Amino acid sequence: MKSQPNNRRVFFKKAAVATTAIGLGLTSNSFAQAARKPKNKLPRWRGFNLLDFFSPEMERGRKNKEEYLKWMADWGFDFVRIPISYPSYLQFDRSRPIRPDEVLNFDEERLAEIDRLVDLSHKYGLHVSLNLHRAPGFCINAGFIEPFNLWEDEEALEAFCAHWEMWSKRYKNISSKKLSFDLVNEPYKRQNPNDQHSPGGPVPVDEYRKVAKAALATIKGVNKKRLVIADGNGGGGMAVPEFADLDLSQSCRGYFPMHISHHKASWVYKDPDALIDPIWPGEHNTSYYGREQLEKHYAPWIELLKQGVGVHCGECGCYNKTPHKVFLAWFGDVLDILHENGIGFGIWEFSGTFGVLNSGRTDITYEDWYGEKLDRAMLNLLMKYA
Repeated sequence: MKSQPNNRRVFFKKAAVATTAIGLGLTSNSFAQAARKPKNKLPRWRGFNLLDFFSPEMERGRKNKEEYLKWMADWGFDFVRIPISYPSYLQFDRSRPIRPDEVLNFDEERLAEIDRLVDLSHKYGLHVSLNLHRAPGFCINAGFIEPFNLWEDEEALEAFCAHWEMWSKRYKNISSKKLSFDLVNEPYKRQNPNDQHSPGGPVPVDEYRKVAKAALATIKGVNKKRLVIADGNGGGGMAVPEFADLDLSQSCRGYFPMHISHHKASWVYKDPDALIDPIWPGEHNTSYYGREQLEKHYAPWIELLKQGVGVHCGECGCYNKTPHKVFLAWFGDVLDILHENGIGFGIWEFSGTFGVLNSGRTDITYEDWYGEKLDRAMLNLLMKYA
């Protein structure tokens, strides 16, 4: 008789859950699937990359205005990623390639410029992800001659860790709720690291792990609570289950397939003008691309969630040469898949060729927004998930 009250409580609890499921229109199968959906350890941050320090020459960065940050917050976004080129905050002779002995010549005035952007972002309640887009010895982009190879040279790894030690100490007292570190942008290994069109592929996992593990230990040695993120391999798109045992979240990309996201991008295609406009969904080079192919692409990232690894999409969006209707149809599917799995996103830029402002598209009518050219249809799509 003593067990009856417990049995009654269990019965009523199950009945309440079942009633809720019916009210939500869930079948027994869909209810079970919903219950099994993994929880993301990372917040579902939504926002934009800020390219103020993206260039090795700080003054050539795409400067963002303070009102941009205010508009982001007003529109419901809560995240900015700041991809930084490490030479932008160094002092050295820029008339020639940088030397290995110069890669730690930190310039306090230049660092203070980055501090100001971080502080401004926090002023508007935006989480900041600080990323080394160009790290000592590696960048996915060419245009700057590196003095060594991050994946192979011990001297480069020591410099990489020294940069993260500097940032860790500089921002030691900022909570991980407000600031995270994104180790190195889009790992990739080319035969010639300084030639953007040189053949290459994913970094061998043991080499990437060595670099990530060393930087992680450096950062945690300064602040053990700092949230640290590693980008996917092979240019950001490949999940790295071999890192699941490390205290690292991971960052995917929203650029699949690239014939949609980077249509006619000159830094990707040698003859961009020869390309025909893509469609979505539809065929490209005899292969079909649609929602099903997107889901297969993101499946390894969902598996990471199941292993307890936090996942965020640090970069996504579409170059302005893709027809606008095609872009919106494709990106709606991308955002929907990310949203279903609790994964946030960072559009590559706020204002510019990938952005909601001043994208330079020729196939839409912009809305005037305080003197800026606003892509209202794109903003509406993003706000659906903000």
